[in-house]
Amino acid sequence: MIRYLLLSTVIVFGAVAMVAGWMNRDLIRIKIASVYADSRSKLGTVSVRERGFSEPLRGDAPWALSALPECLTQTSKSTGSVTYVQAHLPLGSVPVAPPATLIYGDCSIRIVGDEAYVRRGIDRLRIPPRAQFYRAGNLLALIRVAREGAELRVYEHAQP
Repeated sequence: MIRYLLLSTVIVFGAVAMVAGWMNRDLIRIKIASVYADSRSKLGTVSVRERGFSEPLRGDAPWALSALPECLTQTSKSTGSVTYVQAHLPLGSVPVAPPATLIYGDCSIRIVGDEAYVRRGIDRLRIPPRAQFYRAGNLLALIRVAREGAELRVYEHAQP
């Protein structure tokens, strides 16, 4: 008998708590608002942003063209075997024979052998070896072969 009385008390209090919570759901709802936080550098140090210029990008970067959206915009990416990615080249793609220099906006891509050097302002990036470029109309395609397999990235000229 005491067990039933205890059980019914728990059920009644649980039901009351659920009804009270549902009735006051707007009061107990968690509300998150955005807040601006100014993060100035410590006294005596000057951050790159406060100097007005940024550090140059330098180094090997298979993704170099994707890092410069002002020049080229990546439209697709395929990975797999060489045969697979070659099948995904845009229609009418023609290989770019090295040595060649391609200019897109203020970016230059100097293709030397099976690697390329990308230059934009103070940025200097290198697309490591086993890279092959293709052109198809307004598109530039890059197939890069590495130990992991092949990767195709297709870019469109970013027009101002």
